[in-house]
Amino acid sequence: MADEIPFRKEMNFEYGVPRELFPGVTRIVANNPGPFTFKGTNTYLLGQGRDLALVDPGPEDAAHLDAILRATQGKRIASIIITHTHRDHIDGLPALKAKTGAKVYGYGRKARNPGAKVASPAGGEANDEDFVPDVPLEDGSRFEGEGFALTALHTPGHAPDHLCFAIEGTGILLSGDHVMGWNTSVVAPPDGNMVAYMNSLDKLMVRDDSVFLPGHGGRIEQPQRVVKAFIVHRRMREQAILDCIKGGATTIAAVVEAVYRGLDPRLVRAASLSVAAHVESLVERGLVSASGPVAQPDRLSPV
Repeated sequence: MADEIPFRKEMNFEYGVPRELFPGVTRIVANNPGPFTFKGTNTYLLGQGRDLALVDPGPEDAAHLDAILRATQGKRIASIIITHTHRDHIDGLPALKAKTGAKVYGYGRKARNPGAKVASPAGGEANDEDFVPDVPLEDGSRFEGEGFALTALHTPGHAPDHLCFAIEGTGILLSGDHVMGWNTSVVAPPDGNMVAYMNSLDKLMVRDDSVFLPGHGGRIEQPQRVVKAFIVHRRMREQAILDCIKGGATTIAAVVEAVYRGLDPRLVRAASLSVAAHVESLVERGLVSASGPVAQPDRLSPV
């Protein structure tokens, strides 16, 4: 199975309907399906006491906000925890914070170009803004809720500010967009970095979690098996890209055409950015040279 990823496309859910996955862990799926979000963004409510914690508010969507508030059943959302600041996870934050007054926890990030428009893998634009949580978290930070505790794991690669959260004593890891069961994560420069992504996969590989709950899609059983498959897949993809460049491909577009045959046109941009991330890693390690910026080089050549 070394070169096969055990993807799982099944997911038992209804939009706006809370589903308890484990005691004190409830998932609500936002109605924002797409090629990069699968069925939609997963929001999680944690806790069984009066005060709840919420992980990832999801998109700016009135129906999703209403579903979140209904799911609390009169309890209070006291804390909002952010896995990373991509728009499908955080755009709903202002409205949720206004409704609940909850404190916001997350890694925090400094914008590269404050106020500038930056392209997303989906081809859209977003303002490049600072994210300043009320309580900053870093690798190893603990969050204590009513009857549960989380340990933050800094897992950059998909995004520089990405955090996974282990629910202590349960074997459950909230894996955000770093590891998902339905597809591999997009690693798109300049936000994404392939070297960091691979290191973050290695970080999860040595853990003994029994299940991952991702930012999109259903639960991941045997998570170490999935992580290992992702590592092997990325190494094979990198070798294919290197072979392609050695074979005469001089542009990212040419590599994409050769490596991603039959690709959905909607995913060409994401594939191009993924190839750029691999090329960036190959250049850093002295295996490929690129004239011009790595993300859009004029010419690629083997070293």
